[in-house]
Amino acid sequence: MKVLLTGGSGFLGSELCGELLEAGHAVVVLDNHSRGKPARLKRFGDNVQLVEGDVRNYDAVRSAAEGCEVVWHLAYINGTRYFYEKPDLVLEVGIEGTQNTIKAALDAGVRRYVLASTSETYNEPSSVPTDESERLMIPDVTNPRFSYGGGKIACELLTLHLGGFRGLETVIFRPHNFIGPDMGFEHVIPEITGRIVSLSDGLTKTEIDLPIQGDGSQTRSFCDIADGARGVFLAGEKGKNGAIYHIGTDEEVTIKHLVETIGKSCGVSVNVVPGERREGGTSRRCPAIGKIRELGFDPKVSFEHAVDRCVKWYVNYHRENAKA
Repeated sequence: MKVLLTGGSGFLGSELCGELLEAGHAVVVLDNHSRGKPARLKRFGDNVQLVEGDVRNYDAVRSAAEGCEVVWHLAYINGTRYFYEKPDLVLEVGIEGTQNTIKAALDAGVRRYVLASTSETYNEPSSVPTDESERLMIPDVTNPRFSYGGGKIACELLTLHLGGFRGLETVIFRPHNFIGPDMGFEHVIPEITGRIVSLSDGLTKTEIDLPIQGDGSQTRSFCDIADGARGVFLAGEKGKNGAIYHIGTDEEVTIKHLVETIGKSCGVSVNVVPGERREGGTSRRCPAIGKIRELGFDPKVSFEHAVDRCVKWYVNYHRENAKA
């Protein structure tokens, strides 16, 4: 069948594109490449129809949705730095993009609508591992960080109670920290890797002190992008109408352990130096993934290997740029 994938030149979108093509679908990608890269889709050749357009433009979305049976809506502005620096743009792209893709799906006779949400909707979950029934929360509307999580909550409501109420099949997935090569620079692993390269003078020092936000006891789970895209595909392809699925791994690791693992991949012993924790951060986050396992999801890549292949890409990037 023919499907529309917004944000398809992004980190997750391009990997999901491969899953959709492997399943035999015809894929139309709509992206303005504000954070994506058309080069990520080159490996698919003419098998992908790439349409340059902005999800805030209804006409562009409606045209791209023509003849499609499913809309996968991934386009959004990610990256913690942007939540603080560009909350207006985060909300504009999020809300207008979701409204336009839902309206276009309804107008084009699309059968199913799949929304990418986020684990940020929980803020500080009441239980860990956290299942999909966890309450969603914005603890402080004056903090621009919650432009992202709050915007995603609004998008979930629009999906279920606008699109779903008007006849679309709907599925929502909440990714938990997908990582991998070329994932962008506004995330913890690329940021920490860059700082280690810099503080170690291009990895020539074998031991460094590294200040971080908080004391390192905060926890997350990290999922390799190959596993993540497979889980997303299963949720969108096989998920129940109106259902929400966590995608990720249920291995909870501390930020301190993450930093030390990044250092190990760089060949540098890192002494973590605690610092002030930024307002709005979450102390623990790790998903329960029983629902997506029922659809056949089984993460294959270990935490250590996922981090290592991500870090190696960024180390090579910094080395190549140092030569330039």
